[in-house]
Amino acid sequence: MDMNDLGPRVAADVAGGGGLDGLQRLSGVIEALEERRTDLVEELRRGREATWEEIGRACGMTRQGATRRWSGRLQARSFGLAAASYQHGRPGYPQALIGSAVPREARRVLDLGAGTGKLTALLVEAGLDVVAVEPDGGMRDRLAAAVPKAAVRAGSAERIPLPDAGVDAVVVAQAWHWFDQATAVPEIARVLAPGGTLALVWNVRDETEPWAAALGALMHRSARQQIDTAPVLPAPFGPPERLEIRWEHSTTPAGIVDLVASRSYVIALPEAERARLLADVEHLLATHPGVAGREKIAMPYVTRCTRVRLG
Repeated sequence: MDMNDLGPRVAADVAGGGGLDGLQRLSGVIEALEERRTDLVEELRRGREATWEEIGRACGMTRQGATRRWSGRLQARSFGLAAASYQHGRPGYPQALIGSAVPREARRVLDLGAGTGKLTALLVEAGLDVVAVEPDGGMRDRLAAAVPKAAVRAGSAERIPLPDAGVDAVVVAQAWHWFDQATAVPEIARVLAPGGTLALVWNVRDETEPWAAALGALMHRSARQQIDTAPVLPAPFGPPERLEIRWEHSTTPAGIVDLVASRSYVIALPEAERARLLADVEHLLATHPGVAGREKIAMPYVTRCTRVRLG
């Protein structure tokens, strides 16, 4: 069969007689094909078997187009490769956050992009009925084990496995910048009850502490991830309420090494470069006068929260 004819023939077979049923079938197959295409791109890039230029050419687009389309998504999908480091190294969240992120009247809450359950656990401890949605299987397994009282679901911000108006509040911790926001915003609005709230949360290292600034410089010597931690959301959400909480996370030198190892841009480094970076982090922690010799280290953080209400 001529490969140029394959696509149209498959599309015609799937759509059948057309109509809404045909459209639904075709949409489902397109979604499955796109997911498989992303899997293939990930396999090629992870094994360094193809350049972005080669991938773009195979997909009928430019190198820049292929990079824009997939590089961010592949970074987001990389966390499962370092789920253990993520669980051990990433901080939780201050207790004071819950009262600001979730309205007092809320009962059923969605933790979207829940990871290994760092915020999920705090929501459950507050007595809330929590559904945790996470796309990565490795992260979900750790989440289910760590927070057994939460209802854990496979899904994403672009395809939330919940009914319309099913939750009073949605919280997103350390994940909003990974979402396709054009799709995620209406999907979050769909699952929220009228007047429900969306809270976007980030832990940001406080680098006014000299040793933390030195750590940050090491982490970003190869790449720097710029994240907007005070985003403006479009309709149907209203004006934002902002909050900052300064606090300290008690950790260990090994925990800080795992924190670095769990960053997406570190996971993506070539193995030799990644090993050098982690060795340099260990050296910093052993020699910097601010932390040298300590078994316990207080990592300074600022937790930033943006909360908006569904209009």
